[in-house]
Amino acid sequence: MLEKPNQILACMAFFLFTVSSVASADTSSEIRRLIADDVEYTETNLSRRPGSMSDQGSLEFWSSGGLLQVVEPVPESWEVFRAAAKHIEVIVLVEGQAAVAQFYQEAVMKPVGLPLISDYRTRVTQVFKKEEGQWKIVAAHYSPLRGGSGTTETQ
Repeated sequence: MLEKPNQILACMAFFLFTVSSVASADTSSEIRRLIADDVEYTETNLSRRPGSMSDQGSLEFWSSGGLLQVVEPVPESWEVFRAAAKHIEVIVLVEGQAAVAQFYQEAVMKPVGLPLISDYRTRVTQVFKKEEGQWKIVAAHYSPLRGGSGTTETQ
């Protein structure tokens, strides 16, 4: 008689583990796809995808060094932008609500009014939060890889 409840508990535990693993895979896939879509959008339109950043802005450390920046969700534009995000890892903090992505980004870019950066190679950490059903960047940290360059922006 005791064997039956243990089997039921084991089945329930397996089910819950499977459901939570699948759910995490969904958030991870969403964030990976979002990063790829953002790069593609920027390459095609030479501007940041509207709505990619929180309406409250983002707290960021830039690859050029300096202090923590409060970045407003205003359009950014480039004269040149070709990039690739590589080795994307996603840590799901709260399923469907918050996640952190870490990856490498390589690019050739020229922000409007600034010099060309021909060897942009940086490590990226981005914090995502779901706002009104959409994933938004709420914080980021960019640090250049040895032998690569960061941005030239300091403010």
